[in-house]
Amino acid sequence: MNYVYRGSVGNYGYMMPAPAPAPAGIPMPQSTMPGYPAAAPMNPGMQGMQGMQAQGVAPGTPVGPMTATTGAVITPSGTTVAPPQYEQSYVENILRMNLGKTGTFYMTYENNCEWNAKIFRGVIEAAGRDHIIISDPTTGQRILMLMVNLDYITFDEPLNYTYPGVIGNPTR
Repeated sequence: MNYVYRGSVGNYGYMMPAPAPAPAGIPMPQSTMPGYPAAAPMNPGMQGMQGMQAQGVAPGTPVGPMTATTGAVITPSGTTVAPPQYEQSYVENILRMNLGKTGTFYMTYENNCEWNAKIFRGVIEAAGRDHIIISDPTTGQRILMLMVNLDYITFDEPLNYTYPGVIGNPTR
């Protein structure tokens, strides 16, 4: 049996058997996609079907919306329309939406013999992927806390929060 290397398109770089030659008298369609094998031999009764196309669509025109590797939709005219950008639902982003609000931060510190758990109360100044900066409203002292030690946060007022991808706040 003959084997043909098809490259990384379609067969993931594996050796595949070469297509068998068409039996005498049966037409073999040619592949229009480089790297892909031609279709199987056609049934002689189906030869009248080979010229059928989707009505109103030129041969070779993709049907349906195409997307770019970025997720943007490509319109028939060739322009791209970017998908809406939503901030992801992570603690740091929720804290950023609530800068200036006062919260109580419950932290734990493993292997600390002086204090294993500590509670901080303050105004959210900034939040990053791995940290939170709060300020004590009475002393003005700034405190930098690591997210890895954060257990949970409580607030005495409603939070600004919209779940990503949802317009408005969902109702219960």
